[in-house]
Amino acid sequence: MVDLMDADLHLHTTASDGTCNPEELVKLAARVGLAAIAITDHDNVAGIEPALQVAATLGVEVIPGVEINTEWHSLEIHILGYYVDWRDESFLNLLAGLRESRLGRLDRMLDRLRSVGIHLARDRVLAISGEAGVGRPHVARAMVEAGYVASEKEAFERFLAQGQVAYVPRAKLTPVEAVGEILRVKGIPVLAHPGLLSHDEIIPDLIAAGLLGLEVFYPEHSEETVARYLALAKAKGLLVTGGSDWHGQEVSRRPLGSFRVPYGLVQGLKRALQRAGSPVELE
Repeated sequence: MVDLMDADLHLHTTASDGTCNPEELVKLAARVGLAAIAITDHDNVAGIEPALQVAATLGVEVIPGVEINTEWHSLEIHILGYYVDWRDESFLNLLAGLRESRLGRLDRMLDRLRSVGIHLARDRVLAISGEAGVGRPHVARAMVEAGYVASEKEAFERFLAQGQVAYVPRAKLTPVEAVGEILRVKGIPVLAHPGLLSHDEIIPDLIAAGLLGLEVFYPEHSEETVARYLALAKAKGLLVTGGSDWHGQEVSRRPLGSFRVPYGLVQGLKRALQRAGSPVELE
């Protein structure tokens, strides 16, 4: 029966930028026949507890997870964490700080732009950012859209670059730091959708920091990309995971369950936890 079971190890709820609340997501997963799902909201674990409560009555296995947004050489890199201790107080404080720092930075940038006659709607900037952590590129796009500048380059050169009126430094968490935090709370750190990043040179440093897996199976990974990361995972002794990165029908434009991975990937995560002596209950 295990061979016939499916999972989706990358899902978002209204706790971050998904359109389904945690309870709805679990119910939908049950309806489409998913045996296991991972709740991996951006910098947030608030959806885990309600999902677990509903899952207990529906027979869906919920893996407590998170997706931490980090920065490396001005690139956004996402680190997934599976079976994290979502009740750890310092971890909760860290995630809250990451969320608040991005929004607080946005507010300060918008205030500085208003001081020079540029008025942007906060909600519009957040809509442009979508699932990504909101930052200067999204403000620049909003400025272009509103007609204040002709290009994003102009927005940076005149207003958003370091030394300009609307520049506000951001609180940064690096991918290596995110891996360390996930390990600290007894979780399994995995590099999300590496094929979208196209910077494999970061992987050795992440492995040295304790990275345990790669998200090999992903809707936007080609067959060639999947083959490459399967080979890399095998060569480096890394776990293989996969998921749809589903944010809801309206956002992802595909139904939940249209992309799924074998339950054996969940078993691999569990074996890794057992080897590490994790206190997390697996059933």
